[in-house]
Amino acid sequence: MIRSADVREWRDRDVVDPKGRRIGSLEAIYVDTASDQPTMATVRTGLPTRHRLVFVPLDEAILGPGYVKVAHSKGLVKKAPSIGTDDILPAEREEAIFHHYGLAYQPGVNGERQLARR
Repeated sequence: MIRSADVREWRDRDVVDPKGRRIGSLEAIYVDTASDQPTMATVRTGLPTRHRLVFVPLDEAILGPGYVKVAHSKGLVKKAPSIGTDDILPAEREEAIFHHYGLAYQPGVNGERQLARR
């Protein structure tokens, strides 16, 4: 299991897929608001003049020397919902991220967000 204290050290590490292909650099960690456990990460991808942040689940993520290996292919991650490098995730777009990866989306009892940036 990923410990919340460890994720602060992951920033700027390479994010790679199961085959070791580089996807981009880890930008931020999002935790589940109900459990405070790391759930998603944003990965900086794109050309130097046109970066964007794509979301990738951290389920089954493995931390290696200088990289974070995620359980999803580079192709799937690159097609994931994204935001601009200076943007925040709008609440109404959270569900699309979970659906892109075939994951269940469960907002809070009163409609609270499921993800919070750390």
